[in-house]
Amino acid sequence: MNGNGTLFMPEFFGKTGFRILAYISVGLAAVGVFLPLLPTTPFVLLAAFFASKGSPAFAAWLEGHPRFGPAIERWRDNRSVPVRAKVMACTMMAISWGILFVMGASGMVLAVAGVCLCGSAGYLLTRPSY
Repeated sequence: MNGNGTLFMPEFFGKTGFRILAYISVGLAAVGVFLPLLPTTPFVLLAAFFASKGSPAFAAWLEGHPRFGPAIERWRDNRSVPVRAKVMACTMMAISWGILFVMGASGMVLAVAGVCLCGSAGYLLTRPSY
C-alpha cells in the first residue's frame, strides 16, 4: 500500500488499463449501432468515463464527436437519457427475457434475469428525459 491507504499501482498501468477499456467500450458501442440487441449509449458513456481517466486526447475526441458528444454532454450535465433510448432499451430487455422463456430457461435463470432486467429498466426509467 502507498501512503494514502490504497494499493500501489504504477501510473502507467492505470492509464493504460483505462485506455484499453475506453477503446473496447467504443468498439462495443460501434457494434451496437448495427446490432439492435447491443446498446450503444451505455458503452459510449463507459468509454467517456474510461477515456477521461486514461487518455485525455481520446476523451476530447469522444466529447467532440457529432454522434457521441451530445449524449455524453447530456449525461454529464443532467444524467438524462432520451425517450427513444429508454423505449429501445426496455423493448430489448423484454425481448431478451422472452427469448430466455421461449428457449426453456430454468425458473431460476428466468427469475434472476427478470430481477436484473427490471432493476435496470427501473433505473433507466427514473432518469430524466431530454
